[in-house]
Order: sequence, then structure tokens, then C-alpha cells
Amino acid sequence: MTATSATLTWTASTDTGGSGLTGYNVYREQGSTDPQLGSPTTNSFTVTGLTASTQYQVYVRARDGAGNLSGNSALVTFTTAAGTGDTIPPTAPGSLAASGTTQTGTTLAWTASTDAVGVTGYDVLRAPGATGGTFTQVGTSTTTSFADTGLTANTTYRYQVRARDAAGNLSPVSNTVQITTQPGASTGTCTAVATVQTQWATGYVIQPLTITNTSISTITGWTVTLTLPAGHTLTGSWNGTVTVSGQTVTIRNVGHNGTLAPGASTGSAGFQVSRPNGNTALPSGYTCA
Repeated sequence: MTATSATLTWTASTDTGGSGLTGYNVYREQGSTDPQLGSPTTNSFTVTGLTASTQYQVYVRARDGAGNLSGNSALVTFTTAAGTGDTIPPTAPGSLAASGTTQTGTTLAWTASTDAVGVTGYDVLRAPGATGGTFTQVGTSTTTSFADTGLTANTTYRYQVRARDAAGNLSPVSNTVQITTQPGASTGTCTAVATVQTQWATGYVIQPLTITNTSISTITGWTVTLTLPAGHTLTGSWNGTVTVSGQTVTIRNVGHNGTLAPGASTGSAGFQVSRPNGNTALPSGYTCA
């Protein structure tokens, strides 16, 4: 603990429901409304922005891939240290970049901050989508890198990093880096991989939508399901029979592209979507069966 921060650790939860453990939510006990302080993916978290010489109570809940939350952990009570008189924050971390992005994770790296006394660590912040959303702390690091896990396939995220010193002073945030996770795996006997052929401020074209038979037998038909971001509207499609329910789009093969031998693919299907100006989100949740 410092005057303005405290590091929490706990034993990991387990999940047997099939969707898997994806992380934790950290809360402050504060009467009828308990604010969420962060959503780390590991069983540790540094709470920052606290007040010197002040008592706090916090607890943790685990979450799984289906959005289910565990019961509350036991409350932990702590009191922050007295102030040290150091009020000068570190410099902002530089050159934040992401690499090795997969369906469920990405690795962040940045150049070190400097501080008159010494940098003690970094807070990693994440926001959903290419625009909008709120940056919340999802992890901490004592080095200049961080691996974020438990992400959703084919989904866009933005990241920032800030430094903290021994007195709990926080630096300005780094530059923002944006990533889109890889498409998810199929839940059936085929896979669907979307390629953005072209995009502009108010729309985009997915072509090809590549369907591959991953089974050991010939299939004579396929069905692809995907989710359009809020505000996006399907305006055209080809080489597939399409139905739309809300933001869920279902594309079924037509006569000439439904039969695929094991390992064979077709890239004839595609579609076009309109979107609000400046909204750069893309469809997610592709499945094929």
C-alpha cells in the first residue's frame, strides 16, 4: 500500500459451466451502490487514485464467458499510508503498441516513464470498440509490457497505459492503440472467415466470406451466423440466402456453393453494410455449421 494505491491478490476461482473463467470484477464497498474499480483478467489488481490515510473496503467477483458472476469474496479492509509530499507525477509512457493478437488476447509494450523519485508500475486501461466506451483498468505491470487475455473473438478494443510512482501520483495516459481480435473458431463442421474488401466512413464490404469444410466428409450445405454492431444495417448480399433478425444475420448457401469436399472452401459469398459516420466497428461472432 501507498498513500494513493493498494495491490490486491486472491486465490483463483474455477468455472465448470463450459464457457470458462474470463476474469474478475473488483468493487469498493460503499453503501447501497458499490462502484466497480476494475476488471482484471488475472487474480491480482492495483487500486489507484485513493486518498492518503483513508480506510477502504473492497471485494472481488469472478466472471465467466457467459457473463455469469460469482458470489462476493470476503471483504478486505485496509488503510492507505500517509502522504509523502511527492506531488510530481511521472511522465507519460510512450510508443504504446500491440502485437501477437489472437482470438482471445494481445500483448502490449511501451517505452518507460520517468519520475523524480521512481516509477513503481503501470496501469493498463481498456475501452470497447473503435470509438466511445469508457477506459477502465484491466491490469497492472511492473515492466513495460502486459498480456491481456480473455478477449472476445473478432472484436475491437482500445488501450492506454499510465505510470504511477511510490506516492501514488499518476502520469498522463500514453497514446491509444487499437486492436481487433482474430475471428472465432467454428462451432460446427465448417469455418467462416470474413475479409474486409473495402470500407469507407459510412459502410463497408465483406468479400470474400470464406467458408471451409473442416469435417472429414463432404457437406452439402452450410449456415453462417454473425452479429452486426449496433447501428449497422445490411444493404446487400450475394451468393447466399440471407435473413436478418435484429443485429443477427444468417447466411445460407445457394445451390452452386453448398457442396464442399473435406478441406475445400468457397469464397463466393459476401455482403455490404451501412453504418453511422465514423463508427469503425465490424461484425463479430461468426459461426458456421
